[in-house]
Amino acid sequence: MKEIKLNKLSNEELISIYAKWIEELKNRKIIRTNNIVGEIGEYLAIDYYNKTVGLPKLVSAPISTKSIDAISNRGERYTIKTVTTNTTGVFYGVDTIDNKLFEKLIIVELNKNYVLKRIIEIDWGTFFKYKHWHNRMQAYNLNITKDLLNDSKIVFSSNEI
Repeated sequence: MKEIKLNKLSNEELISIYAKWIEELKNRKIIRTNNIVGEIGEYLAIDYYNKTVGLPKLVSAPISTKSIDAISNRGERYTIKTVTTNTTGVFYGVDTIDNKLFEKLIIVELNKNYVLKRIIEIDWGTFFKYKHWHNRMQAYNLNITKDLLNDSKIVFSSNEI
């Protein structure tokens, strides 16, 4: 791939690349909204599941679907969270263990260059066990700890970890 010398571009040229980049990502159906990190993670997870023998086939849920990002060919609802740190975004509407918002949670870990490091899958019960209250957001999130990883299914792991 040809290296782009970003430091040689004017500020205006550099800014304009962003809009063109977003448009091309949408044209290629990698993203559907402007939530770049989350959408890239969803794309990578769905693509990996669909290309990997033994994993369920996933289709993206409509953008406005509450609490889920994909549905499997087995009818399971999936939420996908993408992280570049050890903490996920928040989950709203978590009431009781019996009020399932999803059957499976996929956590897509990216490195600082947005390269796939790991894909983790956990079920609702495991999510409920490890959820952590985020006071400022008034919702739950997850910290990716050794204990959580031990109770998770590691679907993909790069040599980087």
